[in-house]
Amino acid sequence: MRKMFSGGDDSLINRKLPKELLLRILSFLDVITLCRCAQVSKSWNVLALDGSNWQRIDLFDFQRDIEGRVVENISKRCGGFLRSLGLRGCISVEDAALQIFAQNCQNIEILDLNGCIKITDAEGCAALEHLSVAWCHQVSEPGVMAIVRGCANIKGLLLKGCTRVNDLCLEHIGEHYTELTTLSLQKIMQISDEGVTAVSHGCPKLQSLCLSDCPNITDASLLSLANNCPRLRILEVARCSQLSDVGFQALANNCHELEKMDLEDCSLITDATVMQLSIHTPKLQVLILSHCELVTDEGIRSLAMGTGAQEGLAVLELDNCPLLTDMALEHLRHCSGLRRIELYDCQQVTRAGIKRLRV
Repeated sequence: MRKMFSGGDDSLINRKLPKELLLRILSFLDVITLCRCAQVSKSWNVLALDGSNWQRIDLFDFQRDIEGRVVENISKRCGGFLRSLGLRGCISVEDAALQIFAQNCQNIEILDLNGCIKITDAEGCAALEHLSVAWCHQVSEPGVMAIVRGCANIKGLLLKGCTRVNDLCLEHIGEHYTELTTLSLQKIMQISDEGVTAVSHGCPKLQSLCLSDCPNITDASLLSLANNCPRLRILEVARCSQLSDVGFQALANNCHELEKMDLEDCSLITDATVMQLSIHTPKLQVLILSHCELVTDEGIRSLAMGTGAQEGLAVLELDNCPLLTDMALEHLRHCSGLRRIELYDCQQVTRAGIKRLRV
């Protein structure tokens, strides 16, 4: 056994197993283990550092220790093999390293630059389908233009927290990304209905959209989404305080594929929105209505009576809905698929009512 696994170039495992099988075994290892294997012997070094083993790399655990030269070396080593690279929180990586990376890794499909604050663009990755530049505060219109020019096949784009992104950026996205299915714009204070309308017109296949904490968004955005994005499945608009029943009713009437809606702190909506959702969105699984203080027992009754909710609704958050009483919980007993319900600060809901719901 010692001779078989000694790790030396003449060990039994190296002589008995073909290179292809050893490469297959090593392909299941993570980055750290591969690096350790590379130090065992010359033959294992070659096998462990073979580009075919480095198709998916996540450097999140290293964060601040990763410098640009590491990314450059990875790109040279992996070349066309690399499909997915995660650089979340690697704040020392700059544009120069990514430019070299883009030149060497033309087949990259998923690139996560979340929190790489020195990044301004990701130009040149033609095969890239999913890109996250969340919390990259230096990304602005030139950076978005670089992404549009160099990454023509983007289907998922996360711009969460990119504070310099504006409506012009969204217009570029709408003009070029007709296949876009996922877009996150959370906490981008500058965008307005104009930008969201441009995206909805240009991206009819959109399935997931996050606009939470975008205070300038109004019903005009929801009306545009309702008219142009019928495949929408996930909509997050938490703390968009200007949205009302008008926008949500239009959305419910036209987007019948909705599965998750986060409406937290959309304080203008009433039972009318909940009623329309119960009628027109039979696939709804997650509904967040926390801090929607105008929702009453009647709205929850209509939701619970909907055929989709009775079987499909799994998560319902109703924190700080002061008009709800134990009667709402009686209605929810019809929802057999309900797995989680939140009722913090619902002052008229009693422990007895919660206990009956659990039973």
